[in-house]
Amino acid sequence: APRWAIALKYPAEEKSSRIKSITYQIGRTGAVTPVAEFEPVLVAGTSVSRATLHNADRLATLSLHKGDTIIVRKAGEIIPEVVRVLKELRPLNAEPFIIPNNCPECNSILFRGKEEAVTKCLNHSCPAIIKGVIRHWASKDAMNIEGLGSKIIDQLVDKHIIDSIADLYELKDLQLEEMDRFAEKSIKKLINSISNSKAKQWHKQLYGLGINHIGEANAKSLSKQFNNIQELSDASINHPELI
Repeated sequence: APRWAIALKYPAEEKSSRIKSITYQIGRTGAVTPVAEFEPVLVAGTSVSRATLHNADRLATLSLHKGDTIIVRKAGEIIPEVVRVLKELRPLNAEPFIIPNNCPECNSILFRGKEEAVTKCLNHSCPAIIKGVIRHWASKDAMNIEGLGSKIIDQLVDKHIIDSIADLYELKDLQLEEMDRFAEKSIKKLINSISNSKAKQWHKQLYGLGINHIGEANAKSLSKQFNNIQELSDASINHPELI
């Protein structure tokens, strides 16, 4: 690995496309992420038709309007991104895209702090937030619940079978039988996987809760200092300087 060597990278391939719409995704923290949907275009060997716009500031900087022609590339040759808008090709009287005032999932009023880039839905009962929370809890790095994929979680929440992590542990066979394409073998496998997750290490449970600023490393550190959630909760109330 010679220190004097310089790596020469070719400029990322850029292609033009026409924007069709912008959708708004709600994450488990309530963060609203605008996503550009555009006509499929071949970039760096694969067809892409959507790219994240990150937040309201990025959306405003690009000044995207309906029907705009955009330049698309792959950041790091992996992640699609909108580089710029060809304003000279903009249709007459085209309307600009702006972040909505209400959550597209639950219709709650969205909030953005004065010095924050992120716009958020603060409704913890928002279906999109619930889905995100449960996906995180069931993920491989957290509780690793096999058989509980995104489509299954979507069905469970949409059918109001579950509304929280706690509801997972109250699931019964009869409730799962109401779901589409769910065979008896799959039901038993999922119930067993959920039950087995109760024995996961304490730091994985803490990480799975998705608390702000508590990633895997912090969860492990806290689990060494506090033996369970009750000890951690008591310390945060009575001795916040220890946290």
